[in-house]
Amino acid sequence: MDKFIVSARKYRPQNFSTVVGQQHITTTLKNAIVNNQLAHAFLFCGPRGVGKTTCARILAKTINCEHKTKDGEACNVCNSCISFDNGTSLNIHELDAASNNSVDDIRTLVDQVRFAPQAGDYKVYIVDEVHMLSSAAFNAFLKTLEEPPPFAIFILATTEKHKIIPTILSRCQIFDFKRISTQDTVDHLQEICDKENIQAEPAALHMIAQKSEGCMRDSLSILDKIVSFTGGHITYTNTLEHLNILDEDYFFTLLDNMQKQQLSDALVLFDSIIQKGFEADTFLEGFAEFIRNLMVSKDPKSVALLDVADNFKARYLKLAQEVLTGWMVAALNILSDASVGYKQARNKKLFVELALIKLCYLQQAIEISQSGEVKKKITATHKAVQFKSLVPFKMKEPEAISKKETELPAARLMVQEEPAPSIVATSEVIHAESSKGGSTLKGIKEKIKQQRLHTQQKPIALNPEVLQNVWNEFTQKLSEAKNHSAASNFKSAQLTIDDEAHFNIICNSALQQKFIEKERPELIDFLQKSFNNNSLSYTCVLQELETDEEEEKTLTKKQQYQLLATQYPQIRLLKEKLKLDLE
Repeated sequence: MDKFIVSARKYRPQNFSTVVGQQHITTTLKNAIVNNQLAHAFLFCGPRGVGKTTCARILAKTINCEHKTKDGEACNVCNSCISFDNGTSLNIHELDAASNNSVDDIRTLVDQVRFAPQAGDYKVYIVDEVHMLSSAAFNAFLKTLEEPPPFAIFILATTEKHKIIPTILSRCQIFDFKRISTQDTVDHLQEICDKENIQAEPAALHMIAQKSEGCMRDSLSILDKIVSFTGGHITYTNTLEHLNILDEDYFFTLLDNMQKQQLSDALVLFDSIIQKGFEADTFLEGFAEFIRNLMVSKDPKSVALLDVADNFKARYLKLAQEVLTGWMVAALNILSDASVGYKQARNKKLFVELALIKLCYLQQAIEISQSGEVKKKITATHKAVQFKSLVPFKMKEPEAISKKETELPAARLMVQEEPAPSIVATSEVIHAESSKGGSTLKGIKEKIKQQRLHTQQKPIALNPEVLQNVWNEFTQKLSEAKNHSAASNFKSAQLTIDDEAHFNIICNSALQQKFIEKERPELIDFLQKSFNNNSLSYTCVLQELETDEEEEKTLTKKQQYQLLATQYPQIRLLKEKLKLDLE
């Protein structure tokens, strides 16, 4: 029984023409071989599984081929090519820098470079994962890499170019490998399936290519697993099941529920997804990618960016014309916020369900924001106020009113309040005018206005004595309210009158002014009511007391002597005769 060989090894390219997705690299290398313009050091960098080591081996095989083709390919029939394919060639040396990264390993490699090849033109040294070399190993490798023997060629391969020191980069020709496109991966997988007699649906192969994210080695490994899982019959359904990927049909159904605001159906669908073993964060990421694909499908120019199977593109294009762009942008914002906050949420399922609730009623929210009106349910109809028609009647003459009608019961007199003067005056004017009969409404209003002006109290002019009494009354109110700090500052304030409606409050300190200003609303209301003058106002004036600095200043003994000597000259004479000194 033959041993099983994985597809990644079995179908590894043996010529530049069979390398997938790296035409810009293979074309350059073939032209360099044909024109005999090979550099002495190459650096192959790029993602994993895209063909770096494969191209290095093909290059080593091709430059030692005895019968190269016109386009720079190896013949695969000469002794050099056969020994290379069998792994017995002495002209190629591979070093794994991940496990041989010390200075001694590089020195051993440098010692081998001195020996010329026994057969062939070149000795090729392939150093894989070169970024794993230590700093000392890089320095030991610099001189040999810069000036190697004419028969030595170095090919360095790495996935992390930024970790290689600049002195190494400057000595190499750098080739950047790119990720293999999804379509190239699908074509290569289909070619392998045809050779192995495997039945595979194009949508299933596309899903495998999408899952590998541009890595051919990963896609071949996934293909081997699914072939073992399905027995050689690969379908879209069993591929989704094996790769644990959510079917896009779920998202199409979920979007339909959201557009129709069918919240219960959306929540039930989400629960069924969770019951099948999918994580909620996987659901959020998949639905966000689905909305992104839908937005890309909005414009036919960007359909090329749609990385989905061909049988799904028509559904995306049709649905994109039915969904508003504003809804998709808002949905992506909600899903993005949900993905960020998912890790910190305690109840993760509830957290995702709240996001689904927002998405179900997102269309209604957009309509409300655009119209600027909030739709409310009408609970009752509004009716106009109905007034009863008044029947005119003839008022009795004052003489005809009997004494019995004018008398009121004692109990009624006890409860009845005396009407305001303005109201009494107004009723008298109306009664007088109506008794005349023939007066207009304008005349009645004028009479009422004059009566109100007559009954209003006149404002009281400011008087020092009255003002001080009112001020003391307000200070007493502050004391009764236990606001003793403000009351003491009010007592020490001085008042000066400017005119009939304005006076000044003289404050001795800023603190006193602050306490008085704090009570301004209550004080001004109290003063205006007390003086019956709404235009009454005041101003707080800060006037700090002037102090005699000379009196407050403490004199020294020498200053005291000089002051006394100025007033009494005999003291100076006494000091000189007694020969006294000041301390």
